[in-house]
Amino acid sequence: MAHDKLVMKREGLSVRNYRLPISLPWTVTVVYLVLILLLPITALITKSITVGPQEFWRIATADIALSAYNVTFITALAAGLVNGVMGTLVAWVLVRHQFPGKKLIDAAVDLPFALPTSVAGLVLATVYSDKGWIGHLFAPFGIKIAFTRLGVFVAMLFISLPFMVRTLQPVLQEMEPEIEQAAWSLGASQIQTFTRVLLPPLIPPILTGLALGFSRAVGEYGSVVLISSSIPFKDLIAPVLIFQRLEQYDYAGATVIGTVLLLVSLILLLLINGLQQWGRRYSIKT
Repeated sequence: MAHDKLVMKREGLSVRNYRLPISLPWTVTVVYLVLILLLPITALITKSITVGPQEFWRIATADIALSAYNVTFITALAAGLVNGVMGTLVAWVLVRHQFPGKKLIDAAVDLPFALPTSVAGLVLATVYSDKGWIGHLFAPFGIKIAFTRLGVFVAMLFISLPFMVRTLQPVLQEMEPEIEQAAWSLGASQIQTFTRVLLPPLIPPILTGLALGFSRAVGEYGSVVLISSSIPFKDLIAPVLIFQRLEQYDYAGATVIGTVLLLVSLILLLLINGLQQWGRRYSIKT
């Protein structure tokens, strides 16, 4: 530090001027977040509240809106929970096992990231239709996947899986197999080893992957709109309802539903973040 001050004096710089550039990243960060994140959200909320409290409540609690919320949030949460289990299993297999085609499967996990959502929806609708490769296997049992709420669930599973896998992989890679062997040598069973040794450090990343996947599923539009029939009170999701309102030039209705979607998503994410904090404390205690 003394050497730095001496160098600054030789170059005619004061300590105050030397520290000024440090504020530049903060300024750029704040300006960027305001322009990209805060201003659009503020504009959405401001536009929605211009209709007045009574009209806002009427639009937000209309039967078609409540049905769309139900399909969106419940299905997204169900997809997140399923991927919480299956994504953990996929990440475990990719990290702990060696098998032919491993690199190909590992790369395929990222397909939902790179694939346009409209293409993903087209592929899913084709594969899971009554005459598709997978859909025709369920058709004889009266199970229809494409153009139903079940198809929405499949689309949300598809797009949210990578978030869980990619969140867990680095954590699993840092976990040494010797820890499990040490637990076994001390007489712990496989169930005890999993619940007391492996699971605690995995809880925070699992919750993080669940939050990311849930958020992605709630906001999905492209793939869902092609594999669902978008019929009200059946499989219509909130993002599609917003688009339908915009097509009808009902900008107030679209902003109200968008605001409700934003607020509910924020509340659920805060809840999941609270569970993450609990998971970190739990992993430290154990």
